[in-house]
Amino acid sequence: MKKFASLLAAACFSATLITAAAAQTTQKPLHLVKKFAMPSGIAGHFDHVSIDPSGHRLYAAAESAHQVLVFDLDTGKYLRSINDIVKPHAILIRPGVERLYITDGGRGQVRIYNRESYKFLQAIPLKLDSDSIAYDASSHNLYVVNGGGDAHQTFSMISVINTSADKRLGDIRIDGDTVEAMAIDPASNRLYANDPAKNLVVVINRATRKIEATWPVTMGHENVAIALDAAHHRLFVACRDGHLVVFNTQTGKQLQSLPIGKGVDDASFNPETGRIYVQCGQPGATWVYREESPDHYQMLGEVQEGYKAKNSALVPAMHRYFVLVPPATGGVGH
Repeated sequence: MKKFASLLAAACFSATLITAAAAQTTQKPLHLVKKFAMPSGIAGHFDHVSIDPSGHRLYAAAESAHQVLVFDLDTGKYLRSINDIVKPHAILIRPGVERLYITDGGRGQVRIYNRESYKFLQAIPLKLDSDSIAYDASSHNLYVVNGGGDAHQTFSMISVINTSADKRLGDIRIDGDTVEAMAIDPASNRLYANDPAKNLVVVINRATRKIEATWPVTMGHENVAIALDAAHHRLFVACRDGHLVVFNTQTGKQLQSLPIGKGVDDASFNPETGRIYVQCGQPGATWVYREESPDHYQMLGEVQEGYKAKNSALVPAMHRYFVLVPPATGGVGH
């Protein structure tokens, strides 16, 4: 996300995508199984990675290169780029309609493309710094963070886009010039959003588009990434100062803080295994925890991938965890 742009701007070599498989041993929770080579000339800052298992594609937001890179998921071969995106951040592969949705923070848009031909179809205008997304499969609504400091505003927006009609339905105003990752609760109407400007978790009712509550984050600072265990009512809030804060979503109370690396940007929870994956850019590693019970967590290990490797995607059905590793200054990414 935007706070890492200056750190990665000096990178000038090709990068590699690492794919790791979740192991069943506590000694090594991730095992390297494949590397995807980046095309030459792609350098600088990257953002989110999205996986399309049914379409056999992997998409990586090459923010500094102003494009989204497309890979064959099976072979790891680079296929092409989706160009003319000022600042790509997040990518949604919309099931059933053959469309891609890409947030462009530089234009303040959600750009829509054909999933097969990659032909540009439409742009839905938002505010500058259109960034993080959350998709509600039950309503086909896409929630998009936009506005805030880059739009010269002291507040941010979460815009609601219906991906069946490709129309914006409305906006939810959030007090604070930065909003980061969101999580949909499939068991309720709730949407959880990180508000690091105020060090809050904002609880939104998706049906009314109203804020129900705000929960202070006091066990960590600069809450960015988020993951949810809906069945056990646990919300995992990852903070860039090196803390993973566990919330009880029934009470809104913080329960504990678990140590992670600094510079986090992504977090995932696998309900099948009870594992939490937290991707931290400093030093560039995945912290893996297992939920033994809703109140007890065991650290399974820290898996090093490469300095500033901060973006990842978990695909439980494939037993795969994808990590984007940018090139180190003066060397080749791995």
